[in-house]
Amino acid sequence: MLARVADNDTIREIRGEDEIRKAIESGQNIWIELESPCKEADDILVNVFDIHRLTIEDIWQKRSQPKLEDYRAYLYLIIHVIKGPKRVSLELAELDVLIGKTFVITHDPTGEITKDVVGELTRDCTLLRRGPAWLAHSILDHAVDRYLPVVDDLDSQLESLTNEALVKAGTPKGPPLLRRILKYKRLLQDLRRMSVHQREIFLRLSRGEFEEIPRETMPFYRDVYDHFLRINDLIESYRDVVTSALEAYLTVQSNRMNEIMKTLTMISTVMLPLTFIAGLYGMNFKHMPELSWVMGYPLALGVMAATVIVILLWFRAKHWIGNAPSDDEEEPKKPKPKAPKS
Repeated sequence: MLARVADNDTIREIRGEDEIRKAIESGQNIWIELESPCKEADDILVNVFDIHRLTIEDIWQKRSQPKLEDYRAYLYLIIHVIKGPKRVSLELAELDVLIGKTFVITHDPTGEITKDVVGELTRDCTLLRRGPAWLAHSILDHAVDRYLPVVDDLDSQLESLTNEALVKAGTPKGPPLLRRILKYKRLLQDLRRMSVHQREIFLRLSRGEFEEIPRETMPFYRDVYDHFLRINDLIESYRDVVTSALEAYLTVQSNRMNEIMKTLTMISTVMLPLTFIAGLYGMNFKHMPELSWVMGYPLALGVMAATVIVILLWFRAKHWIGNAPSDDEEEPKKPKPKAPKS
């Protein structure tokens, strides 16, 4: 456990229950960073800050859904952030934030969000002196900002997804593309499930429903809500893009399968009468006059060839093979009626 207090124009780090209690009793604003579960940290949370046992249990456990609870003496938030400060990562991490009248308590397992806020405090310690709500706003703002590069990267990845589906569906390159589409679909479903609840949390914070959020900080919390609302809208639009790509893939694959079945059916149709003719004259009955004909074999081949030609011509007349007439072809112009003689 690490605690920070604003001491004049610097941030001072303190540890231990006695120093933290002394800072609280002197009315200093304090920021507590929880690191890992331990009895000392639990005792400080209970004895010094009067944190409920259920809250402590939720802090150390991993929750799959965002959460906002008002315990009168403090607000307890669970939000999810993107891992990875400089790289695009789609793995979510839980961030616990407790906002009191004189304190902010955070549990960031990755340490990435709090690291950014510590750098901001080092440059300007007035953030903590102004109050816990200001520090909590900075933490939430940094957490939301981590979504933007990931969402922008998703935009570039999904841009050509539909075109790839039209080209690769029904080909050997199709299955890897289908797996990628389904991966994006599951990812966006998880992001949407999380973002819907998280959006409501930011909305409630921006409305000024809680005493821990002063009125002068509400515009800043509304700004965080607006940023996350934009992210939520982008996630919804990307879900539509992935759904359209999946539908296009399945449609093209079905059409190409139909073309294959059509080709095989035509081959079977052509071969069926040839098989009948070959089977008829392959029975070798004794009293079959055609078997003694000198021209019987060429005649049978000729009948087979004529049958194939007739079938292919019929297929072409039905536009089942060959090039179908284009809609762009101009219709033949009708002759203009002659004017009656006067």
